[in-house]
Amino acid sequence: MTLIERKFRERIVLVGVVTRPRGLAEVEASLDELSLLIDTAGADEAARVVQSRDSLDPATYIGRGKAEELHVLCETVDADTVVFDDELSPAQQRNLERILGRTAIDRTAVILDIFAQNARTEGGRAQVELALLQYRLPRLRGKGMTLSQQAGGIGTRGPGETQLEVDRRRITQRIHRLEGVLENLESTRQTQRRRRRRGARRTVSLVGYTNTGKSTLLNALTDADVLVENRLFATLDPRTRRLELLGGETVLCSDTVGFVRKLPHQLVTAFHSTLETVADSDLLVHVVDASAADPDGQVAAVRAVLAEIGAGAVPEIFAFNKCDRDAAAADRLHRQHPDSVVCSALTGEGLEDLLRVIGDTLRAHDRTVEFAVPYDRGDVVAALHRAGEVLESRDTGSGLAVRVRLDEADRRRFASFSATPFRAGDVDGADGGTP
Repeated sequence: MTLIERKFRERIVLVGVVTRPRGLAEVEASLDELSLLIDTAGADEAARVVQSRDSLDPATYIGRGKAEELHVLCETVDADTVVFDDELSPAQQRNLERILGRTAIDRTAVILDIFAQNARTEGGRAQVELALLQYRLPRLRGKGMTLSQQAGGIGTRGPGETQLEVDRRRITQRIHRLEGVLENLESTRQTQRRRRRRGARRTVSLVGYTNTGKSTLLNALTDADVLVENRLFATLDPRTRRLELLGGETVLCSDTVGFVRKLPHQLVTAFHSTLETVADSDLLVHVVDASAADPDGQVAAVRAVLAEIGAGAVPEIFAFNKCDRDAAAADRLHRQHPDSVVCSALTGEGLEDLLRVIGDTLRAHDRTVEFAVPYDRGDVVAALHRAGEVLESRDTGSGLAVRVRLDEADRRRFASFSATPFRAGDVDGADGGTP
C-alpha cells in the first residue's frame, strides 16, 4: 500500500466493554480481531477504549459521561468513525452519533462492509445486499440524507446504497425481490446437489475460521486455482473441486466462507442456502490456524455457527494448518485432538496424512446395505444405481441381491426392499447395521 493510499484511509476509534462473565483479556482479544477487520475494510485504528461496566447502558451503550469522554478523544486523534465491538441498537447508534458528532457503527456493520467489498458472483452479491438491507432497515429513522452517500466509509459501502435513499416501503420491496432471486438460485443448487448424489460421490467441506488457509489447502489438495489472499473473508462463494483420495476414490471437496466471532445473524440468514453445502456434506475438514493466538476460541466460534446452520452433527476432523509457522503449537493441538492431522498447505507437509484420514473417516461412516429386489422390479435396481454406489449385484434365484452404499435418506426410501445387511468388514467402513 502506498503512502498516499494510507493517508486517505479512515481513522477509527475502537470501543469495547468488559461485562461479566467476559474478562479484560477476552475483550482485548476481540478488539485485536476487530482491528484486523477494519484494516481489511480499508481503515486504520487510531485509538481504542476499554470500559468496565456492570451492564450495558440501554441509551448509549457506554453511558453518557463515557460517551462525552470518547468525543474528546475522537477530536484529539482526528477520528472519522467510532466502531463498537458489540452490536448497537438503532437508538444507541443515533444517541452516540449525536454525542460524538461522527459516525458510530458496530462490528456487524464492519463485517457486512467487508462482505460487500468481496462479493463477486450474482448469488454472493444478492446475499450480501439482502443482509445489508435487513441490517439498515431499522436504522433509517433519523438518518436523513446521510444514507444517500455513494462513496462513504465503513458501514455505508456496498450494494443497496441507492435503495437506502428511498423510503422503507421500497427497501422492503427490494428485500422481497432479493429473496426471490436467492430462492431461484437455491433451486439451481438443489438440482446440482441431486446430480452429485446421483453420481454417488461423497462430499467433503473445508470449514473454519476466516483466513486459516482453507483456499490454499483446496489448491494444494486438488490442484485448483482458486483465489488466495492473506486477508479476512477472501472467499465468500463456495468452490467445489474433485479430490482423489489415496485409495483411488474420488470425492467432491468444497471451500466455504470463513467464520468469525460474533458473525452477524443477518449474514447467517442470508447465506443460509450457501451454507447448506456444509450441512449436506458427508465430512467436514475443520481447518484451524495452529499459529493463531486463540485457536480454541476460533474453534468454538466455528462450531457455534455450524450448530446454527444445522451442521453440528456432520462428522468432523481437524486439520491444524500452518504448522510451518508454529510447530510446537500444532503438536499441542494435535495432542488435544488425537484423531486430527497436523499439516501445512503452503509446504505440503502432512497432506498425505490428511488424505488418508479423510478416506478412513468417510469409510468409517459409510452405510453399506443389501437389498433383495424381485426380477420384475428393474426400476428399483435402476433407482439404486442412481441413488448410491452399487458395489455388487448377484442372482439369488428369486431375484437380485444388490449391495449398495447409500445415505440415510435413501436407506429409508428403499427400506421395503432391505435384506440382511452384510457383516461389518465385508466392505471397508460397512457398519453392519440395519438401514
